[in-house]
Amino acid sequence: MHIIAARESDGGYSLAEPGSPAAALSADEFVGRVRDLEAAHRPRWVFPAVDSLYPELLAAGVRVERCHDLALAEGLLRAAGGETGPKDLATAYARVRGLDPPPVPGGSRPEPGEQPALFETAGSGLPDGVGVAEAAAAVLAAQTEALRSGPHPERMRLLLAAESASALAAGEMSHDGLPWRAGEHRALLTGLLGPRVAAGQRPRALAALAGRISTAFGGRQVNPDAPGSVLKAFARDGVELASTRAWVLREVDHPAVRPLLEYKELARLHSAHGWAWLDEWVHGDRFRPVYVVGGVVSGRWASRGGAALQIPRTLRVCVRADPGWRLVVADAAQLEPRVLAALSGDRRLAEVSGSADLYDSLAEAMFGTAAPPPGDGRSNRDRAKIGMLSAMYGGTAGEAASLLALLRRRFPDAVSYVEHAAQAGERGERVVSRLGRTSPDPSADWRALTGGADEDAAVQGRARQAARGWGRFTRNFVVQATAADWTAVLLATLRPRLPSPAHLVFFQHDEVIVHAPAELAEQVAGLIEAAVAEVAALVFGPACPVRFPMHIASVDRYADAK
Repeated sequence: MHIIAARESDGGYSLAEPGSPAAALSADEFVGRVRDLEAAHRPRWVFPAVDSLYPELLAAGVRVERCHDLALAEGLLRAAGGETGPKDLATAYARVRGLDPPPVPGGSRPEPGEQPALFETAGSGLPDGVGVAEAAAAVLAAQTEALRSGPHPERMRLLLAAESASALAAGEMSHDGLPWRAGEHRALLTGLLGPRVAAGQRPRALAALAGRISTAFGGRQVNPDAPGSVLKAFARDGVELASTRAWVLREVDHPAVRPLLEYKELARLHSAHGWAWLDEWVHGDRFRPVYVVGGVVSGRWASRGGAALQIPRTLRVCVRADPGWRLVVADAAQLEPRVLAALSGDRRLAEVSGSADLYDSLAEAMFGTAAPPPGDGRSNRDRAKIGMLSAMYGGTAGEAASLLALLRRRFPDAVSYVEHAAQAGERGERVVSRLGRTSPDPSADWRALTGGADEDAAVQGRARQAARGWGRFTRNFVVQATAADWTAVLLATLRPRLPSPAHLVFFQHDEVIVHAPAELAEQVAGLIEAAVAEVAALVFGPACPVRFPMHIASVDRYADAK
């Protein structure tokens, strides 16, 4: 049963149940009705966009189990048809009714707490007299028909359900927050940087390092925050550098390198997760970021401020469970190579994936052992990893090409799968994930360059380079997007099974954290393992031979999970 829930342009709310006209409700009536219907029927709610309405329900203490996010579904279905552009309700309704698209700037999502433009009938593009609930019903009907006529309707249906469930999980994680000890964070910052200083000033540790850097350059004043100043200083000492990136500096023998690397690390902490970040994002010992489901073209999540998906290891000591609770941290081991094994049907790679450390097993399959060759400090495990990453990302520099050739001989089906995806990209074709995420088309400029008949050698060289570049994108897209499918289904499978009051508090790419009472931690770990086994069958079929091990740890602090 579907029930459409929407906020109308007049500030009121509406519910449209099957066979009944939409009922106009006040905010209190709306919350009460949603609560009652959820308890009695567990319907699949239809929201124009989960992130524009669900925060209000969460604030009122109401949670729903299932939903269909029209905006997320619109984006996935339109991409499958090779279309791009706004996916807001007004644009979708105009397309369904054959109307000119409304002038909605970019179809952008609203910030939390803001009234989104798609709910304002006047000026939003919805025709006069057409309510949000009515428009949502029309778009839902069109999406349902599009599902039926697609190439793999069951796969796409699973993807839409998982993506919508992910949106609910994202809203709940933002509302509940990740346990974060602000006092420990402040103490850590003071210990590493010195006392807090006014905005625009360098903390004591950074100022001292800046002095050491200038001393290393013979006493000349060098601004370590300005790459140009650093490059000029090195050039004066006869060292020409292409950039001041850390990996470039590590190759240089100069007394300024060590303090520069220390400075860069601490400056990054100060700017990205310093006192200002703490003031803005952590309240009541909870970090509450705003997640963006499918914010990356491959389906990976992004975040709107707060750097939620980039918590540095230094700060993981601040992520601590409440007294009497535990953090159950689950991390998928080498997810993307295992996804490639399942996608390609490569039996030999599937056998290798049975090991907890896939790269160890891969090294043994390629070289007979994971240990370093005689007289060589680099292990065969490292070589195997380079070969696999080269297959998935298209690397050919250094020894990558020879390792990829060896990988191709050992695992021809897996390498052939990504190479076919790369060739499709070089031709300008779209590729899809297992469940139906579709890569975008290359730009018009790309097509003009690669499709031209210019005989100039330089132009031809740029065309080949552009084609190979897009091929590298599609080569990785099929794997990374399928990994996003897998994790979305994992969230959708795990979330409703968690025993109350255990709840998801964090997710990034291939890792989830559940905050649970200590007495439930073991049960939660078992539920995660069971969900992972089910996800493999759901995404790749019941006969999938690939194992997807999860490293699961029940810890007090996030830093202790590894």
